[in-house]
Amino acid sequence: MSSLRFQLDEDCQATALAAALWQHAIEVVTTNAAGLRGVDDETQLREAALHGRTIVTNNIRDFVPLHTRWLAEDRPPHAGIVVFAQQEFSVGEIVRRLARMSQTVSSEEMKNRLEWLSAWGGS
Repeated sequence: MSSLRFQLDEDCQATALAAALWQHAIEVVTTNAAGLRGVDDETQLREAALHGRTIVTNNIRDFVPLHTRWLAEDRPPHAGIVVFAQQEFSVGEIVRRLARMSQTVSSEEMKNRLEWLSAWGGS
């Protein structure tokens, strides 16, 4: 099973979250490190897809409709989107949930998928 690789959107505590994910051996890049600071959401998603990275964002307002449009327009598959509400989880809880997701879902299974981080709780 091919492990998920994440790209953190600018809006989601990216620096602290990236450091915590790396400490747990989860591959991650921030938008800034990918050279995508300030680009529009569609470009973010397209670039993440090109590199096989699942976008992690709390920009629900933009990324949920973008996902729907992407599928409706029959575009090449994106590598997945994980959304969560701002201030919904601590950095530690985000890491636990993304780790659980990366141990459960392959990169192939994540293609064109939108996941709510809140669904990845439990033990």
